[in-house]
Amino acid sequence: MNTISRTLILAGVVAAVSACGQKKTDVGTAEATAIKVTTAVATTQKVSQNETYSSTVEAEVVNNIAPQSGSRIQKINVDVGDFVTKGQILAMMDKVNLEQQRLKLTNDSIELSRIRSLYEEGGVSKSDFDATQLAYNVSRTAYENLLENTVLRAPVSGVITARNYDRGDMYAMGSPIFVLQQITPVKMLVGISESDYTKVGKGDNVTIVADALPGETFTGHIRRIYPTMDAASHTFSVEVVVPNSNRKLRPGMYVKATVDFGDRESVVVPDEAVVKQQGSAQRFVYVLDGNTAKACPVTLGRHFDSSYEILSGVNDGDTIAVSGSANLKDGAEVEVVDK
Repeated sequence: MNTISRTLILAGVVAAVSACGQKKTDVGTAEATAIKVTTAVATTQKVSQNETYSSTVEAEVVNNIAPQSGSRIQKINVDVGDFVTKGQILAMMDKVNLEQQRLKLTNDSIELSRIRSLYEEGGVSKSDFDATQLAYNVSRTAYENLLENTVLRAPVSGVITARNYDRGDMYAMGSPIFVLQQITPVKMLVGISESDYTKVGKGDNVTIVADALPGETFTGHIRRIYPTMDAASHTFSVEVVVPNSNRKLRPGMYVKATVDFGDRESVVVPDEAVVKQQGSAQRFVYVLDGNTAKACPVTLGRHFDSSYEILSGVNDGDTIAVSGSANLKDGAEVEVVDK
């Protein structure tokens, strides 16, 4: 046998062996059609119906402290960051007008006493007495108004958040001398989905956490529910008030407010079992019927820990595919394996 013949025979043997090996591999692949999955049983349990929303802390009251008319600032008693109590003197304005009005009030008071004595003895008419009484009342009102606008006091307890003038400046009806904010309590407006409108009530507790205060939790309650919906966002606002007795929450802080709507009995499955259909928002859970997987469209509720609340599509007690479910199709054959 020549060299060429031996080469052709060898090539044929190699090709035959290769073809057998390929055929063997195809058979093995065909036999491995079952997809390996782990399973879980869908169970009914109480699911907390809470929802978390973003909001911003606001002061309970914001007061702009300023006199009614222009005047020179005689004294400044507080500065930005100071905590003040209701009635505390914050600043003193020029007292010239106040002193003039005080003298007039004193004179009108003396005159009223004199006219009253004469009136009681029949020395003056009722109209003269009434005119003197009116003049005194006008003087007293003017004095009290000037006093309020000369000695500037805190209308509420709170913190000074702005000071726009210095001692000796002429207040000219521009910016307020101080901005005073009451921060015990604080409040926030929370926008809640209109689908939850019937679940919310005055007095419901709300849990507050702030990014600026990691690890701390505050408890507030719903004080007011706004009666209208936002047509664009389909939300309505509730006013949440927090006592803030330690004054840690400050106006402008970003917070997350969690509203508790109570519990609901629902079917719960592991979140790994929920598969999203490509190209759509539809979610599926594969329910096992023997060794066959059936794709069941589901409506999802709350997501908590590593589970999903199922509102429809899966029944209590159904055996569902968990790991490996992403590889399944409706009617696929499965092989259940241990986790």
